Amino acid sequence: MNDGLQYIDIIFIAMVAAFLVLRLRGVLGRRTGDEQDRPPIISPSSERTDNVIDLPPRVPTGAAPLEGTLAGGLTRLRQVDPSFSPDAFLDGARSAFQIILMAFAKGDRDTLQPLLAPDVMRNFSAVIDTRERKGETMETDLVAFRSVAFEAVELRGRDALVTVRFVTEQVNVTRDAADAIVEGDPNHVDDVTDIWTFRRDVTSPDPNWELVATRVPEED
Repeated sequence: MNDGLQYIDIIFIAMVAAFLVLRLRGVLGRRTGDEQDRPPIISPSSERTDNVIDLPPRVPTGAAPLEGTLAGGLTRLRQVDPSFSPDAFLDGARSAFQIILMAFAKGDRDTLQPLLAPDVMRNFSAVIDTRERKGETMETDLVAFRSVAFEAVELRGRDALVTVRFVTEQVNVTRDAADAIVEGDPNHVDDVTDIWTFRRDVTSPDPNWELVATRVPEED
C-alpha cells in the first residue's frame, strides 16, 4: 500500500501530464494575460471557516502567523504523509503557477475549475467577466522563474496548507477592444513576486491540491 502511495504528493504532475498540459498546449509560452489585473483572490471562508486564510490580493496582509518554523511545518507534514516530497511539490507548484496564470489570462474557466477552491474560482470568474464586458484582452509573457520556494507549511486539522513564494520575470500588457494598449509595456520585463497557498486533506485518497489564496509581500 505504501508503494501505491509513494508519489501521492506529486500533486500537479498528473494534472499537468494528463488533463491540463494537453488543454493548455496552445497557450503555454504565449502572451495571454496581465498580472496587474489579477482577481481579488481570497481563501474559502463561507464553507470552511476552520481553514480561513484571509489573504487579500496584492496588498500587505494580516494573515495569522503560523505556529513553529517552516522546517517544523515540513516535518509535521512528512509525519502525517510520509510520501510528501518537498522537491516534487515545488516542481508541481511551478507547473501549476504557469498553467493557472495563463488560463486566467486567456479566460479558460474549464482549466481553472479543477485547480481552484470555490471562492477563488468565483473571484477569477468575476474578473474574467468584467474583462470580457469591456472587450479587453490580456497578454502575459512568463519570461522566467527566478525562484520557487516554500514560504510556510501548516497543518489545520486534516488540512495541509502549503504556501509558496514565486519570483518571476513577466511582460504584462492590457489592450482594449481596438487593440490599443491601456496598461503595461510590451518592451518592459517586470520582476513579480506572488505568494500562493495550496490546500489538501491529508486523509483523503485524492492526491490533488487546490489553490485557496494568493497575496503579494508587503512592499517596502
